[in-house]
This record gives sequence, C-alpha cells and structure tokens, in this order.
Amino acid sequence: MKNFAQMMKQAQELQGRMADMQAEMERTLCEGRAGGGMVTVTLNGKGDMSGVKIDASLLKPEEGEILEDLITAAHADAKAKVEETMKEKMQALTGGLPLPPGLKLF
Repeated sequence: MKNFAQMMKQAQELQGRMADMQAEMERTLCEGRAGGGMVTVTLNGKGDMSGVKIDASLLKPEEGEILEDLITAAHADAKAKVEETMKEKMQALTGGLPLPPGLKLF
C-alpha cells in the first residue's frame, strides 16, 4: 500500500506542475512571420491569437489575396512554434517520459 500512496502523491505533484505549466503557457507568446516579416502573427501558448502586424505596403486593394496568404502562413508559423514550445515544456515537466502520440493536454 505504501507504493500506491507514493504514486498518488507523485500524481498530485505532477498535476500541480501541469497547472503551473498551463498558466505559464497562457503567458508565453510566440510570433510567426511571413513575407520576410511583412506579416507577424502572435499567439499565446494555448494558440489564441493576441496580435497581428501588417506592413503598410500590403494595405492596398490589389494586395488583398497576397495579404490573406501571408496572414495564414504567419499563423501556421506561430502555431508550429507554440507546439514546439509545448513539447519542450512537457518533456521538461515529465522528465523526458514519452507521451502517447496525439495526447492533448490542453
């Protein structure tokens, strides 16, 4: 029974560290860029968009389609950075234990 109590304590500690990491990820910002930095999208660690910057040269009616593509590309870049940051933080939190593929903790 002692091992079970120890496992439960470790699970509670891990749960507390997970809550701390989730709060930290909400404060973490990742920028994605496209068009050589002409479009920048900022996401928090949960993937919520917190900002978009667009170079003024793209704000022309004839540039609309290009602008849409650049925003999409910048968002994808930021999302990839968020996912990589999450992966690194999870590995640090779990001590490098492998998690099952596709496991979503947020």
